[in-house]
Amino acid sequence: MLELTPDLERYIEKHSQAEPPLLADLSKATHLRVLRPRMLSGNLQGWLLRMLCEMLHARRVLEIGTYTGYASIAMAMGMAEDGVLHTIDVNDELEDFALDYVRRAGLEKRVVLHVGDALEIIPRLDETFDLVFIDADKREYSDYYRLVFDKVRVGGVIVADDVLWDGKVVGLDGKVDAQTRGILDFNDLVQADERVENLLLPIRHGLMMMRKLKS
Repeated sequence: MLELTPDLERYIEKHSQAEPPLLADLSKATHLRVLRPRMLSGNLQGWLLRMLCEMLHARRVLEIGTYTGYASIAMAMGMAEDGVLHTIDVNDELEDFALDYVRRAGLEKRVVLHVGDALEIIPRLDETFDLVFIDADKREYSDYYRLVFDKVRVGGVIVADDVLWDGKVVGLDGKVDAQTRGILDFNDLVQADERVENLLLPIRHGLMMMRKLKS
């Protein structure tokens, strides 16, 4: 596999759609003010998610793991005007930060932020989703997947981030930490699920894309 050097990353960015100014500002503010800014989706992933929403003509989207709202805004930008994106995050300290940028983007009518435990909130959402984006507690990925599956329409898409987990999914030697175990179990679960077709992409920290074929 081609090594992604800093020069190649710059080349890829230069030959991809430019980052929207508001999202560039959000990225900068996140790096300056928030812990663990590498959790931010970033321009390439943001555009991929936005384009998926556009191609699916998405009207209902679920995001598990809001962080500072970068992916939320990117996806909402690609949704139908009457669409609604539900996003869930356990960290109430970032709620005002994320919602401020949602309002700046003029998307407050399309984005609904739920603060709390996703495992408790997902069952209460009475929606059928076109797209689900998973980017939260790696230990719970399999649980998220099982909870959302019946809420995704046939032909809909589930995308999970961090499924290569900085390369920790290979070359394992000895004890495996809980986060890595969560990713390993999730990847195996998806691979064995005949209800979906799946593709693991080496984008950013690894994206697992799944299209639902049947219930």
